[in-house]
Amino acid sequence: MQYIAHRNGLRVKWEAGPVLTVVIALAANTTLAVLKSIVAVLTGSASMVAEAAHSWADAGNEVFLLIAERRAEKPADATHPLGFGREAYVWSMIAAFGLFGVGAGVSVWHGIQSLTAEEAEADYLWAYLVLGAAFVLESVSFFQARREVRRGARKADVSRVTFLDKTSNPTLRAVFFEDAAALVGIVIAVTGLALHQVTHQPVWDAIGSILVGLLLGFVAIYLLRRNMDFLVGQIADPRIHETVLGWLRERPEVETVSTLHLEYVGPGKIFLVGSVDLVGDDTETHAAEELQRLEDHLEERPEIVRAVLSLAAPGRTPTAGDGFQ
Repeated sequence: MQYIAHRNGLRVKWEAGPVLTVVIALAANTTLAVLKSIVAVLTGSASMVAEAAHSWADAGNEVFLLIAERRAEKPADATHPLGFGREAYVWSMIAAFGLFGVGAGVSVWHGIQSLTAEEAEADYLWAYLVLGAAFVLESVSFFQARREVRRGARKADVSRVTFLDKTSNPTLRAVFFEDAAALVGIVIAVTGLALHQVTHQPVWDAIGSILVGLLLGFVAIYLLRRNMDFLVGQIADPRIHETVLGWLRERPEVETVSTLHLEYVGPGKIFLVGSVDLVGDDTETHAAEELQRLEDHLEERPEIVRAVLSLAAPGRTPTAGDGFQ
């Protein structure tokens, strides 16, 4: 996972372990999906059906997230000069659709179907055992994701909530929220089962299934929205913008910076477009060379995949509409 901060210079960048986080989540969810499915069949519990659907959806999502990580790192080519970074958001969006359709849809549908079900004798001991094991395994996956979030937030000098919402890496965001939803979902499922046992009213089990589905739907919609934001063009963090702007203004060959726009084109990857007025009245050839040197210097930063600078009209006053975020 990459996140770029502005402290102590033009960039502060670090990398974490999204692949490890996804692999741990995939192993946990695949194991739990099988166990929950078996217990759902044995008990007929609506909450267990919802939990099984949840785990299968999460396991499928992790596969898409691994594809996203791999595809986003493909090098740029002639037809994709900015690289393939935005593919990460495409595959992450597909994963979110899967969470919404399979996880939320199946859970709510089965819960509604079970609202009018008759009381059936069932031994819920295995359901409690599997849900207990699920809570432990999901906790391992969640704390791995939480560790990455804490590390990133600390180095970015922002809160964890801000980091999760603003980070350009969709994989960590998805795993964190899916694991958090899984832990809450297990608590809901256990509560529904317990109320079913105590009251002998299967409606509580059905309500538990519906609540799990609504929880998954909420998470899926949030993930869909954030991936859509990055696909249509998410500007870089304002602090990164101010750092790059400050660096350009400090260059002795730059008179003024008229426009500056930084946009994410992938996890930790930024496309920069701007216009500057150079000091003096250089020839066209010399001005072009100066701009090229500035672009080359900016592109030495790993997070800037492409920098395009042009000459601004001398004396032009920068405005908010000129690309300043």
